[in-house]
Amino acid sequence: MKPLGLLLAPGAGADRDQPSLVALDQAATAAGVVVSRMDFPYRKAGRRAPDRAPVLVASVVEEAKALSGHAGALVLGGRSMGGRMCSMAVAEGLAAAALVLISYPLHPPGRPERGRDAHFPDLDVPCLFVSGTRDAFATPAELAEATAAIPGPVTRRLVEGGDHGLRGKDRAVTEAVAEWLAERFPALWHPPAAPDAG
Repeated sequence: MKPLGLLLAPGAGADRDQPSLVALDQAATAAGVVVSRMDFPYRKAGRRAPDRAPVLVASVVEEAKALSGHAGALVLGGRSMGGRMCSMAVAEGLAAAALVLISYPLHPPGRPERGRDAHFPDLDVPCLFVSGTRDAFATPAELAEATAAIPGPVTRRLVEGGDHGLRGKDRAVTEAVAEWLAERFPALWHPPAAPDAG
């Protein structure tokens, strides 16, 4: 059986070495998952401003296809914009076993009328949303309302006191994702054995 694959994409202001993605990579790799942390084209080119969505989505598709050569089922996701682009790629037809969306940017801060959830009705895969209770891009109530449109099974995990950046919350985020992946893919998630006490 091929191992589980996990593609992680960073937020707009970060790269593939975003600490929370590195922490999640380490935990998943230790459980036998093949992990790929990607950078978007604008980052590779040394630019700060993200490309338009079609370019970002196309890069997710390209990275997912590369990862699929080394893994079986693919889980896609990441932080903020990165997770959003993965979800858009899946809504547009990219095959995935599940989505892991950390700090999903439902709308710009203070602009709830500019929603970024039009594609949610096309997400027919299991979705995990991990967000802070103080996230200005999506309150818990807003996230609950928006994700009700997703036909696939939805799990929401709230990180108490966390803002959009989830600063200082890497462990809580990693534990939430690891627990969900272990439940969702029990045959493909192999946590390392605990060391002998004696």
